[in-house]
Amino acid sequence: MANLEVAIPHNLSQEEALNRIRNMFTQMKQEHGDKIANLKEEWNGNAGNFSFTAQGFDIAGTLTVNPSNVELKGKIPFALSLFKGAITKTIEQQATKILS
Repeated sequence: MANLEVAIPHNLSQEEALNRIRNMFTQMKQEHGDKIANLKEEWNGNAGNFSFTAQGFDIAGTLTVNPSNVELKGKIPFALSLFKGAITKTIEQQATKILS
């Protein structure tokens, strides 16, 4: 497993950022249900754990919604580590849209 860490800045209230991130998981289920299975999320205040299977790969990590950014820390399978840069860029782009 390879580590993946991303911090996405935002200018929202912490509560609004948290609501948007939580809604993101609902949207993922609706829009990508054919590619994502076993999507689970568990929240404790502003910190959450998530896991899912995408095209046969298990992905898991944590999200922390801070007053000025959202931190994502996760692990991706070694087979995907060659695409770590592209994965990070995609996460940053999508999260920036959600938090704008």
